[in-house]
Amino acid sequence: MSDKNALEYWKSNIRIVLSLLFVWFFISFGCGILLVNILDEIRVGGFKLGFWIAQQGAIFVFVILVYVYIYLMDKLDDAYNLNRDKAKSVDSVEEAR
Repeated sequence: MSDKNALEYWKSNIRIVLSLLFVWFFISFGCGILLVNILDEIRVGGFKLGFWIAQQGAIFVFVILVYVYIYLMDKLDDAYNLNRDKAKSVDSVEEAR
């Protein structure tokens, strides 16, 4: 990989990470702390939404964001031809022939 491609790859990677961190910060800090009084007016399953986000929702969002990060990084790796798992499997199949 050339230096230019490596720089573009890492800029894209940092952009993805910062975007996902912003979403997590907004959900955990924004909705779980700052906007909790507004969200508590909404009830989900008998529980106040602000309470639910602070106790459970932020954790669920974090887990979802991990999977979103994996998906986005796979797409980025494919765009820069860095998907080593596929390359290894192709090499092993070719060696077996």
